[in-house]
Amino acid sequence: MNAITKQGFVTWWGKIIALIAGMLLPLSFAPFHYYPLAIISLALLFISWQGVSAAQAALRGFLFGLGFFGVGVSWVYVAIHDFGNASLPLAVLLTGLFVAFLSSYLAFIGWAVKKISGDILSNVDFVFLLPLAWLIFEYFKGWFLTGFPWLEVGAGQIDGPLSGYTSIIGVLGVSLLTALSAGLLAAAWQAKRISLLISVIVIWTVGYFLKPVLWTLPIDKAIKVTIVQGNIPQQIKWDPEQLFKTLAIYHARSEQHWDSDLIVWPENAVPVFYQQVKEFYLDPLAELAQANQTDILVGLPVRNEAKNQYYNSMMSLGAQQGFYYKSHLVPFGDYVPLEWLRGIIAFFDLPMSSFSAGPVSGQLLHAADQLIGTSICYEDAFSREVLRTVPEASLLVNATNNAWYGDSFAPHQHLQISQNRALETGRPIIRATTNGVSAFIDFKGNIQKQTAQFKEAVLTANVQPRQGATPYVASGQLPLYLFSLFMLLAWIYYRRVE
Repeated sequence: MNAITKQGFVTWWGKIIALIAGMLLPLSFAPFHYYPLAIISLALLFISWQGVSAAQAALRGFLFGLGFFGVGVSWVYVAIHDFGNASLPLAVLLTGLFVAFLSSYLAFIGWAVKKISGDILSNVDFVFLLPLAWLIFEYFKGWFLTGFPWLEVGAGQIDGPLSGYTSIIGVLGVSLLTALSAGLLAAAWQAKRISLLISVIVIWTVGYFLKPVLWTLPIDKAIKVTIVQGNIPQQIKWDPEQLFKTLAIYHARSEQHWDSDLIVWPENAVPVFYQQVKEFYLDPLAELAQANQTDILVGLPVRNEAKNQYYNSMMSLGAQQGFYYKSHLVPFGDYVPLEWLRGIIAFFDLPMSSFSAGPVSGQLLHAADQLIGTSICYEDAFSREVLRTVPEASLLVNATNNAWYGDSFAPHQHLQISQNRALETGRPIIRATTNGVSAFIDFKGNIQKQTAQFKEAVLTANVQPRQGATPYVASGQLPLYLFSLFMLLAWIYYRRVE
């Protein structure tokens, strides 16, 4: 094999490694839970950037992204094709464009790293620069164009030792530690130094011993909570002919649990405006709830007729009536960013896709004698937004409609995201979904009970409200910023003395 042929083989092999490494990374998340694969996947990506130009690193970053997002967010196709009524070619095209767009972030990261470091990566680059680059990628992905924080590698570590750090530095901080572990592994492979592997063991061991630490305390007595999962198919959810059957299902299942302190319905369980069902349905239901000393959280749209706007909302019925209006809307789901797209493609004209955003903060609901931090669907993917509700809230509720994603990875990934929000805040989470997975998650992020998917179900459990603040709640991402600054300064120092 001559030198040119050998070089071409090595180049193609590096591209294949990057693509396969990207495809491995989603296996570290739910429903697979092979969390150590995140370290291996990122280490392979970092190694694939060794000894190549900035352009080649950009290509390998892009290929890694294609594998990562092509597998990890493949559920986007289900939403567009199965429920958005787009044709198969169009759904494939739109999904491919979305995956390619996200992959371009990693292409830029690869290019930028090589422009900074040069073709040859040193151990210092593996240990400091590349983990910081991954952190920048995740931060940017969670912010740009309203943000897409899905598949943060730290979230996939919920079952592993690194989750011991989640209550201290949040999921994004655990992402950095995951990337740092991968960088140390790559550096150990390059330098053949056992001390670098020992550093990984130390990081993971400390995380393991942090897991049992209790950062918050129980308050009041446990409350009995019931989740009603109506399992209304997405195809008929907004059909007017289905309305009374839907209302009857939720009413009947709730009546069977008047002994609960709190009953929670999912996002838009009532698929018509509050004003349309207030008198004949919601008011009598509220009276029944009060008579039985029960509160109900109901998902439904609410119209502001004066402003001609409507909101994706959760409403508390019972002793105190209140509303939570979804503030972080999903583009093309809750609203269409460019209204002229409506009518061009069916997916851009979905039912109830012109919601307005509610207030950013100050929307705690009062039910079952507790202050409840509420999020609707995608909102709990944004860690900093959930932080706004604590430490005032003693428990959290996430109401969602995962019917959009069928039998895909999305409902399981979303459940795992909720687990991380519980661990970050030290609060139990009540998670009510249209067709699963509904669940009770304790303050340590452990799933206590959960429903099966695609079945009408009722789930009841005792939930212990909690008070106090985890270090992450108290300090937010400041410790992460300080640690990142330390890593940056360490990289600058060691690069100068190399």
